Amino acid sequence: MKKVHPGNVLCILVFILVCIPSLSFGSGFGVFTQGASALGQGSAVVAHNDSPSAIFYNPALINGLPGTQVEIGTTLLFPDREFKSDLTGKKYETEDNVFYPSTFYFTHAFNPSISAGLGLFNPFGLGTTWPDDWEGRYIATKSELTTYNINPVISWRITPKFTMAAGVDFIYLDSTLESKVPSAAMGIPGPSFDVKQKFEGNGNGIGYNLGLLLNVTDAVSLGISYRSEVKVDIDGDLSLSITDDKTSGKTSMTLPQQVFAGVAYKPTDKLVLEMGMRWEDWSSFDQLKIDISGQSPAVYPRDWHGTFAFNVGGKYRINNMAAITAGYLYGKNPIPDSNFEPAIPDSDVHLFCLGVEAQFGNFGIALAYAYQLQEEREKSTNHYGAIANGEYDTHIHILGLSLNYRL
Repeated sequence: MKKVHPGNVLCILVFILVCIPSLSFGSGFGVFTQGASALGQGSAVVAHNDSPSAIFYNPALINGLPGTQVEIGTTLLFPDREFKSDLTGKKYETEDNVFYPSTFYFTHAFNPSISAGLGLFNPFGLGTTWPDDWEGRYIATKSELTTYNINPVISWRITPKFTMAAGVDFIYLDSTLESKVPSAAMGIPGPSFDVKQKFEGNGNGIGYNLGLLLNVTDAVSLGISYRSEVKVDIDGDLSLSITDDKTSGKTSMTLPQQVFAGVAYKPTDKLVLEMGMRWEDWSSFDQLKIDISGQSPAVYPRDWHGTFAFNVGGKYRINNMAAITAGYLYGKNPIPDSNFEPAIPDSDVHLFCLGVEAQFGNFGIALAYAYQLQEEREKSTNHYGAIANGEYDTHIHILGLSLNYRL
């Protein structure tokens, strides 16, 4: 087995850690599919929501849920990404991976004024797997990140028209990144060959969330919710295909603060409409500092920026048993051209949503389909050099299912 110089391993580790945040931080890969009913309405459910998924979107809304309710659900995401090389004209596609962020919600009304709830969900995640021999393999071949949020909340209806809520976010993060490195770059003599490298790391952090709801009239309501940024300290190990040794490293990433807002209008008992927005403060992620035992810290600029998304949606209740939903969302992405890379080829996004709901006594079911179309994005020579320059196209098919039971 060939000997790898420690300095080369250190450089590789630094490079891998620099890539980790781009696994999940594009707005197109923040996980906002936190309930099938909400997905069917384009996530325009901040000022109205008759589902326990309100814990995620605006916990002040759980005061409108009677008794005790339990909801479980999952979302199947089928991403399709394609790269066309400027250098050769050749096209590469990612593997057909399926991701399934899932949810659990529990709410209980103690009295007309006080309600509490518990949510378990994946707020950030997904991943990308490119072929092992593709043009950008020295940047990324496989990128995965999963976050888990345990979110207890309490909601207080202060007056018949005004409600506020607060909760705590307990975040756990797990990440894996794989890529290739040419043997010559590692100081290995002889004909060049690719070395597989893999980083695995995890960490945790704590944040909080708030929610407000104002019922302006019987037909109009305003909602706003806030999730704080969460700093996650990450410990990890790097392994290489040509050695059994591992190199440890530490870094941290800050999940962004988020603001959701919406105004809902209910012209009839059967129809509710909402328009809203989402803001994510990626500007707080301006650099990545990596600490390695016995070495000077490595600092890399990221220069991401805050982003907005705008959505509209609604629900039409056909009768006491059935309802249909529809929605649309347009979102900007946070990654500047100078740091765009293929671990997550994020771009501005259009999301088109449809759904159906049915109620059978105390049991309810919601189904939704969404098509996420991301605008074409071009990578030119930037912070990552001239590697993998070309056009990136992404679209995602999304299927959501939620089951609700009122105890």
